[in-house]
Amino acid sequence: MRQEEEPDIKKRFGLAVKRRRQELGISQEELAELADLHRTYISDIERGSRNISLENIEKVAKALSISVSKLFANYGIEVQE
Repeated sequence: MRQEEEPDIKKRFGLAVKRRRQELGISQEELAELADLHRTYISDIERGSRNISLENIEKVAKALSISVSKLFANYGIEVQE
């Protein structure tokens, strides 16, 4: 029997960013401005279509007022065994 596959890391990270952004009540445009990134780049991250760099992961986390480790741990990025 085949197990259901987990979404890839880009999609899981994108969902975490979106959930945190919505929790803060800010738009993609506001997040982009806070992170010094383009709005379409934020949209691509949330859709899981960007392979985001470590530098940009840090920018996004700071803009979301959360540490990188808490973003990963608190928003379900890690795969459940």
